[in-house]
Amino acid sequence: MTSQPHLIHIVDDDPAIRDALSLVFDLGGFRAESFSDGDAFLSSIGATDPQCVILDVHMPGQSGIDILKRLQERDFSVPVFIISGQGDIPMAVEAIKQGAHDFIEKPFDADTVLTRVREAIEASQKNAEKAGPASTAFPGADSLTPREREVLNEITAGASNKEAGRTLGISPRTIEVHRARIMEKLGARNAADLVRIVMTRAQAQD
Repeated sequence: MTSQPHLIHIVDDDPAIRDALSLVFDLGGFRAESFSDGDAFLSSIGATDPQCVILDVHMPGQSGIDILKRLQERDFSVPVFIISGQGDIPMAVEAIKQGAHDFIEKPFDADTVLTRVREAIEASQKNAEKAGPASTAFPGADSLTPREREVLNEITAGASNKEAGRTLGISPRTIEVHRARIMEKLGARNAADLVRIVMTRAQAQD
């Protein structure tokens, strides 16, 4: 008995993008459902359970950022990729801060999209199976998002941006964004300082 293909939700107001991505995922062995706006997508959550979401950053009505905020309120843990043009990189970075898994820059390559989505789903499933004790054992951990805690675990374990990105299924550039955000929240000046803060506070609670 074969397992059900992973379900991908595509949220984009451009029908050409929806059709192109749906075809890419269908040919890649996934199931794809598409939505023309954020309201339709948000209404579907619960009725269907996607393993990954591809979300356009620019849409009429609720933007991709608005939708991410709504998803965070629901503790939505499925990886969400933001689609962005080259001029939207600052907005893509903001999306990551709001909980996006990573961003896909247009124009996108079909094989690259499939590879990154597969890696994201695999990493998400692995991370759901293992807890991250080091990043939750000190004061200040509650200010971090679940993704930031995962990145923090990798940093304190000595992983480089590239290694952490490979483990978590995101790009090194996105790791850099999370690292900067974590250091800002915890008042760390550099990676070594970050490790010292985490270890010192954790030991103080023992």
